Amino acid sequence: MAQVFVSVGTNTERERYTSAALDALHLHFGPLTVSAVYESEAVGFSGDNFYNFVVAFDTDLPVAQLSVLLKTIEDENGRCRQGPKFSGRTLDIDILTYDQLVGNYSGVQLPRGEITKNAFVLLPLADIAPDQLHPELKIAYAQLWQDYAENQSLWTVDFEWQGHALPCCVE
Repeated sequence: MAQVFVSVGTNTERERYTSAALDALHLHFGPLTVSAVYESEAVGFSGDNFYNFVVAFDTDLPVAQLSVLLKTIEDENGRCRQGPKFSGRTLDIDILTYDQLVGNYSGVQLPRGEITKNAFVLLPLADIAPDQLHPELKIAYAQLWQDYAENQSLWTVDFEWQGHALPCCVE
């Protein structure tokens, strides 16, 4: 089994698609560790604020099959791929890490570069895996967050899913 961390973001019907993402991930992977939900301004374009969070789970799927499944979950939740790369979306699920793999695996770059670039990825990752080391940098996520110097505002959002206040672990 591989330990996987994914980032999830939505800025369209945020409560609906946050819950939908968690439902789908739980259905396919079972136990989840879920960070707090953070709200942040759109990065790279002008648009509605996003909800972002990180989810950890274990899987037997290889990277390529996992990537296809995550894109299918996005598509089943109305993800439009016709617009510009930086635009609003119902659901965006990206593989951040897959065990300690480093490199390009079936078109998926691991670890994902956004980990160290975007507060809305790094902070929730540091929240649920503070002592885990970044596969390439070999620095703990808590330390990477402490050293983070970009000016990106984000704040926690009270969010409940299946009777659990996030952050939480769901079996």
